[in-house]
Amino acid sequence: MEKTKDFKNQDQEKPGFEYKLEPQPEIISKNYRGSDKLKNKTALITGGDSGIGRSVAVHFAREGANIAIVYLSEDEDALETKKLVEKEGQSCLIIEGDLKDDKFCRSVVSKCLEEYKSIDVLVNNAAFQDPKNKIEDISTAQLHKTFETNIYPYFYLVKEAMKHLKNGATIINTTSVTAYRGSEHLLDYSSTKGAIVSFTRSLSKMLAKKGIRVNAVAPGPIWTPLIPSTFKDVTDFGKDTPMGRAGQPSEVAPAFVYLACEDSSYVTGQVIHVNGGEVVGS
Repeated sequence: MEKTKDFKNQDQEKPGFEYKLEPQPEIISKNYRGSDKLKNKTALITGGDSGIGRSVAVHFAREGANIAIVYLSEDEDALETKKLVEKEGQSCLIIEGDLKDDKFCRSVVSKCLEEYKSIDVLVNNAAFQDPKNKIEDISTAQLHKTFETNIYPYFYLVKEAMKHLKNGATIINTTSVTAYRGSEHLLDYSSTKGAIVSFTRSLSKMLAKKGIRVNAVAPGPIWTPLIPSTFKDVTDFGKDTPMGRAGQPSEVAPAFVYLACEDSSYVTGQVIHVNGGEVVGS
């Protein structure tokens, strides 16, 4: 299927809103067929209101999972994700709050357990970025916000969830191609994404004997609300990839499905690169 779209410059406030995004991203391909890969499972997904997180939620639901999503303040987007999950015949719990707060992260796990009694898949996905061309322009406040949003909650949520994760559970972290090739405009963001790679590898070794697998997905340029809320000019977004275009959330989420289900039962500590053909170091 042709995935190329003409992206339009648009005024979006951070962290962006999917209902305002033009053109609308593809969340799930009409050709995607579920096969109960996650039947009777519960998945907790941060940043699940839009973009990659929304697509993961809908794909997981089509595979039979009940969903809990965490979002900052984008109520309209979160309600739409809930609607899309329920359309797949599954339940969707939406939880609003700031993941930078460790107490809130603990409450997220508690609310998910109260609703579903278990957590089988934890997807750490929420992120923040604010481009700066010079390191001198990255304020201390921005540095703290980027790290406290992009990596601290991974520790908070896993630490709390570990009290309840059982043998066979999976953890999937969203890193980025910028962790491997760097980004002159996203120094602090790419630094956190590099930290996520190391977090994934180290945690996978820590939890292997418990039968809990930990992996990551490293997207390249994917059309989500984060893009126009971050960059003024998006008309050429993704055209510098070998495939000559940006990707859609629908093209990333199946990698999460693979890592969440038994198809990847012998895979842990790994990163799947979904980036339009850019060859990067492992």
